[in-house]
Amino acid sequence: MDGFEVITIEKRKTQSIGDTEQRYVELAVERHSKMLFRICFSLLNNYDDAEDALQDTFIRLMTKAPQFRDDEHEKAWLIRVATNICKNMLRFNRRRSSLSLDEIREVGISESDTEIFDAITALPPKYKIVMDLHYIEGYTASEISQIIGVNADAVRKRLQNGRNKLKAELENLNYDE
Repeated sequence: MDGFEVITIEKRKTQSIGDTEQRYVELAVERHSKMLFRICFSLLNNYDDAEDALQDTFIRLMTKAPQFRDDEHEKAWLIRVATNICKNMLRFNRRRSSLSLDEIREVGISESDTEIFDAITALPPKYKIVMDLHYIEGYTASEISQIIGVNADAVRKRLQNGRNKLKAELENLNYDE
């Protein structure tokens, strides 16, 4: 960790704000930025907007300085904040941009998977977030329900609907060829 002291949630609670708080945020950025960026990018379909949402998420962490029970609570809070920021950006911007191959590579999607990724990005945000959290991050429906604030049955239904929409989209792509 390049000279950084590992700062646990408990230690953060007992130490004063300042250098320790700055190091805590830096470590949070290191631990969660890739995952949060991917979620933001999948919701916004725009590299620059995803970077802005990610930055706003960590600014909220610094300004709110919430106390977390454990690392999973911290991660869930960051995911919730990031998705809310993305939803707000979508609400106000209402723009859809096309993805360049460079942007797709930067997110870690291979060119052979671009059709699948394009189909996923075409899904409505409420399906994208649950599919990403379930299939990429490995969360269960009940864990996702706590993160995004809907009940577990709604999460399971969104997963089912998301899979159906994705399947239909991919079948249309294969049929068109």
